[in-house]
Amino acid sequence: MVLYGERVGALSIVCKNADVASRSESQLKLLIRPMYSSPPIHGAAIAVSIMKNREMYDEWTIELKAMRNRLMSTRQQLYEALLQRGTPGDWSHIIKHVGLFTYSGLSEEQVAFMTREYHIYMPANGRMNMAGLSLKTVPHLVDAIHAAVPMSTSK
Repeated sequence: MVLYGERVGALSIVCKNADVASRSESQLKLLIRPMYSSPPIHGAAIAVSIMKNREMYDEWTIELKAMRNRLMSTRQQLYEALLQRGTPGDWSHIIKHVGLFTYSGLSEEQVAFMTREYHIYMPANGRMNMAGLSLKTVPHLVDAIHAAVPMSTSK
């Protein structure tokens, strides 16, 4: 089940009383109305279909576990490659984080250098898409990080 672009999610807010809850709801409605006129239901419908069908749910669980294991393995490979290369800094956050993304700790200047010199693209805040890495691409990323780190003392 891939719902990455389906805007599936929820926002829960705990308020101290009904008046604060009402005012909070009013403000949230003002914020979300410009984003969409009605919330998407496609992703939720897919999720419900999968959760109600035991065979599909079991298959999804297997695929989810495989993806989680691949992400953990990729994180470990990146971490070990940075250590082996002797890249300055503490990179343990890479293996401590979970999920599709990790914050590299790189500065905007370092990220811009990696884009310019190594054609590695990520947001200026250094957030890396771990799902976009593979055994073949980790060495190139490590080369770029290793070259970028000395540019700043922030790492």
